[in-house]
Amino acid sequence: MRKRVVVTGMGVVSCFGSDVESYYQALLEGRSGAALVDSFPCEDYPTRFAAAIKNFDSEEYIDKKQARRIDKYIAYALVAGKKALEDAGLNTEESLAKLNKLRCGVVIGSGMGGMGVFEDGVKTLEEKGCKRVTPFLVPYIIPNMASGLLAIEVGFMGPNYSVSTACATSNNAFIAAATHIRNGDADIMVCGGAEAAITPLGLAGFSACKALSQKNEEPTKASRPWDKNRDGFLLGEGAGILILESLEHAIARGATIYAELLGGGLSCDAHHITEPRGDSAGVVACLKNALKDSGINPLDVNYINAHATSTPAGDVAELNAFKQVFSDTSNIAIGATKSMTGHSLGAAGALEAIATIKGIQKGIVPPTINLENPEDVSLEFIVPTKATDYKINVALSTSFGFGGHNATIVLAPYRG
Repeated sequence: MRKRVVVTGMGVVSCFGSDVESYYQALLEGRSGAALVDSFPCEDYPTRFAAAIKNFDSEEYIDKKQARRIDKYIAYALVAGKKALEDAGLNTEESLAKLNKLRCGVVIGSGMGGMGVFEDGVKTLEEKGCKRVTPFLVPYIIPNMASGLLAIEVGFMGPNYSVSTACATSNNAFIAAATHIRNGDADIMVCGGAEAAITPLGLAGFSACKALSQKNEEPTKASRPWDKNRDGFLLGEGAGILILESLEHAIARGATIYAELLGGGLSCDAHHITEPRGDSAGVVACLKNALKDSGINPLDVNYINAHATSTPAGDVAELNAFKQVFSDTSNIAIGATKSMTGHSLGAAGALEAIATIKGIQKGIVPPTINLENPEDVSLEFIVPTKATDYKINVALSTSFGFGGHNATIVLAPYRG
């Protein structure tokens, strides 16, 4: 029998701070992280706002010299990763020494990698020539370096790599990490996603492909999943990291268990580089694969943290998939935390998994804000627009990325 996989630690870096409780509380309050971009000039951009991280402090977790060199996506991953280890009681020399580090791994993904370091390198090359390009350029733009550096710092010698499937990245990382534990390859996996694409090129690129909302006069109203007046997503950033552990290993060391990762499902739309399939067949397959892998009856699912980016086509395609997989969605609460955090691309699934796990723990699900004119009348009954007391039995967290990548995880309370 395959091993059971549980969550024993969580770490976050978000537009609402770098503390899981503060992050979750901001979601429950229905706060928006959107604001006008002030880190670089963008007055002539079609979109001039984002859900950026303000006042990020890595001093306790990253050496000052290294902090100046690494890309923000790596910094976010290191801080979130170390906070997750801290939360799991694995942050001291004594606790780490008790582990078989050959059986402890890291899988942290990024959709974009080191955008900031890359842009700075191009500027240096153009203005000062090739001899002035930093030797840290390549190491700090590649998307596997977050996993690599974290492993170096804590000495984890087990499976280590990155995943890059655009906005499905974090869920892919969770599924990959859980597979190593299920198969007996590892006892502990540090996994999730990190992103720092709120840069001149990042904002310009997403604006050029017309993915972003242009509600520059009301940024906090811009991210409005399933609302008829939605016009694109709110660009976000950050990192979310989970400590996944085999149940037997967690029990043996007396770890606190927050939830159980029952399984996951993958698929591909095989349709278009950015647009979802009109028939939702890829998403339907992904959801069914996740339920099958988890051994869950669709009737047992009563909460979904949806991908719900606030794009015109994507929101409808996902909702149609839910209706095809679940014969009756009236007993399922569906939420879109991107209405508050924005879309943090490769980190999105991790931030949403943490919100879901906190909902499982606390018995309260966050609201979906800005849903004022629903695309579908049924949404008025199944999408909480205020924080709501709710007992989650089985939850899905869905993520879908450019390229047609689909990934869904299944989470539930740990029941012994």
